[in-house]
Amino acid sequence: MNENLFASFIAPTILGLPAAVLIILFPPLLIPTSKYLINNRLITTQQWLIKLTSKQMMTMHNTKGRTWSLMLVSLIIFIATTNLLGLLPHSFTPTTQLSMNLAMAIPLWAGAVIMGFRSKIKNALAHFLPQGTPTPLIPMLVIIETISLLIQPMALAVRLTANITAGHLLMHLIGSATLAMSTINLPSTLIIFTILILLTILEITVALIQAYVFTLLVSLYLHDNT
Repeated sequence: MNENLFASFIAPTILGLPAAVLIILFPPLLIPTSKYLINNRLITTQQWLIKLTSKQMMTMHNTKGRTWSLMLVSLIIFIATTNLLGLLPHSFTPTTQLSMNLAMAIPLWAGAVIMGFRSKIKNALAHFLPQGTPTPLIPMLVIIETISLLIQPMALAVRLTANITAGHLLMHLIGSATLAMSTINLPSTLIIFTILILLTILEITVALIQAYVFTLLVSLYLHDNT
């Protein structure tokens, strides 16, 4: 009960060395692989989900955009597994760190924008000035569109960080309330515990949705620049 509310968001250390890198490398080890000709049900389901997700994201892309399919599928799997592992007790969720989310968002956004300027520079520049803009508003609109372009990776990172952090804080508060009420009022404890279970189910859904939203927005940025 005396634990700091934000203690779970502090990057863990082992013998004074940061353990975040080991935690980030851990989720890929949980993805099953098969060396046999006939896969089991788990791997078959996994491959079906990957094909379904990649098909849904890559349908709108041209040939050049589809070269990013492996990267986008790897991204959504990494974020989803990291978010889900963070729901386990006494675990650390790297996606609650804004620095890590920026490290994912900025290179992907920059790669998409640079590709757009290299392949379709006229269309890329046309986004800064909508057609039919009155002459006096041109400087202001160019500044606004430039700011909106530069803020895209920050919006990606902040959205993921805020949603995952808010869910963890809410679960921590309701869990603490359940523990405190257990010695006071049993019926109230059962009600709060039921709410905690429902919130946990909601957080599992949010963890998967946020992974999909992050990857989908990166895919849309790529589509606008290819």
